[in-house]
Amino acid sequence: MQTPHSLRSQDPMAVAVTEAIRSGDLDALRRLLAGHPGLATARVVEEREGCGPGGRSLLHLAADWPGHVPRGPETVAVLVAAGADPDARFVGAHRETPLHWAASNDDVPMIDALVAAGADIEADGAVIAGGTPLADARAFGQWRAARRLLELGARPTFQDAATLGLDEVVEAGLRATPPPSPQEIDEAFWGACHGGRLSTAVRLRAAGADMDRIGWGGLTPLDIARAGETPEAAEVAAWLTAAGARTHAEPEEADHS
Repeated sequence: MQTPHSLRSQDPMAVAVTEAIRSGDLDALRRLLAGHPGLATARVVEEREGCGPGGRSLLHLAADWPGHVPRGPETVAVLVAAGADPDARFVGAHRETPLHWAASNDDVPMIDALVAAGADIEADGAVIAGGTPLADARAFGQWRAARRLLELGARPTFQDAATLGLDEVVEAGLRATPPPSPQEIDEAFWGACHGGRLSTAVRLRAAGADMDRIGWGGLTPLDIARAGETPEAAEVAAWLTAAGARTHAEPEEADHS
């Protein structure tokens, strides 16, 4: 009997294959795939909080939060050999591929396995402005994943480069024709503060970046630098403070004073 294209998450088959993938039980996974032709390309559909209905491929299940499932790379190989598409798209509130999810979880072994299986490292559709897996990695502060994607050939945008401290790429972007817009420079500056990249932040400030621009989550560059957990982020926060940068609350207080 052919497996349905979509399986409800509560369906016994969906429960069984999800458990096999999440536990790294490759023997059970192989039995399910062999006994149910088409299962490798099926989607598990459920109502996800904040996302509405969504359909995940089996490779999405392997890369899902919090990542780092047991025997994850081997699971990828088994699923792809059975017909799973390494570039399958989430069906629902976004179009992320399994590689986007691996990048968001700092899951370097899964990134390696998916790219080796043929996943498109430049796939669009990220929850971060529809970008690539690299956009997810740098936005969520998954620095190991971001570095690995670069090593594998990912092409950084201007904001990616600033967030990751790729000063030569940032400088080339500033000298490009046409040059980055003021908004792009502000966003790159915010990213550099997020990543704890002092030299990059200094250069972008000299290029006209707004030190108090409100970015993701309602946070200013000083807010996001203070939220960092590295000595580099603390260094950026100290520099911003000395330069007179404000937190998200301070402009509001000034407006009401």
